[in-house]
Amino acid sequence: MTKKILPIVLGAALGVAATAANATTLEDVKAKGFIQCGVSQGLPGFSNPDAQGNWAGLDVDFCRAMAAAVFADDTMVKFTPLSAKERFTALQSGEIDVLSRNTTWTMSRDTQLGLNFAGVNYYDGQGFMVRKELGVSSALELSGASVCTNTGTTTELNVADYFRANNMPYEIVAFEKADEVVAAYDAGRCDVYTTDASGLYAQRLKLTNPGDHAVLPEIISKEPLGPVVRQGDDEWFNIAKWTLNAMINAEELGVTSANVDEMKSSDNPSVKRLLGAEGAFGEAIGVSNDWAYNIVKLVGNYGESFDANVGPETPLGIARGVNALWSDGGVLYAPPVR
Repeated sequence: MTKKILPIVLGAALGVAATAANATTLEDVKAKGFIQCGVSQGLPGFSNPDAQGNWAGLDVDFCRAMAAAVFADDTMVKFTPLSAKERFTALQSGEIDVLSRNTTWTMSRDTQLGLNFAGVNYYDGQGFMVRKELGVSSALELSGASVCTNTGTTTELNVADYFRANNMPYEIVAFEKADEVVAAYDAGRCDVYTTDASGLYAQRLKLTNPGDHAVLPEIISKEPLGPVVRQGDDEWFNIAKWTLNAMINAEELGVTSANVDEMKSSDNPSVKRLLGAEGAFGEAIGVSNDWAYNIVKLVGNYGESFDANVGPETPLGIARGVNALWSDGGVLYAPPVR
């Protein structure tokens, strides 16, 4: 089926959704033999290429998991690096099949752009990073500061709200590309670098002297980050949504890439349904009944992905915190497979 180009008009959600409904993304993906995944232009731990161009990260793992669900092969995915400004246009136009790029779920994005968020794969919040030599220990000491950030993001709006609410003047220094922001901050063109806290820890690794910089304690916003698809294609939306849910449920049920073969013979009804030993839950979303088995076998559960990419034993060293399972004191929770 030929995919139509969607109108890229802010506020034309109904037109976008109606056009998208004429396209069957799963059929298109199967016909070309891979999923085209939109990612960042390089954010360590989330979506970042190595010297050979191989992509890795928490957001990359989600796209690999979708490929595992659809093709039973997590390598059947190609990556398109996108700036914050480009990301929604690329998805709306059909250039990519799914966007998995540290993107905040907001009401306007969910209702005005013809897009659907498949869930939250990382609960975040916006923070600030400064040079330790400034002697600043709180964001409330940043009156008159120049602030580097990305254009076309919620970050700019949050900065404006925070400084206005605290009656502090400031100067914004914005760039389209993340590496431009990092370079500007590293060169001293601004006093402060602000983005999602996870991004601060990731981008700090790119600075000339990472140890000279500190992330301030204040978190000034809610930034639920998650993968995005076009509205109007419920089948593809369901695959994206349940790919994430499968990874979270697998962790909760103790199903890992190491024990998934053994767990296929589990007597636990929840495990049997997840791994396709009982019911036809994969067929219900257009994939094989061993879709979740393939996700866990080839990519891992959510906890495995978190630990491998951003966890305490990685250069980012991020604790699970609110991203722990609900049963472990966090907020991570997925609907059951039943």
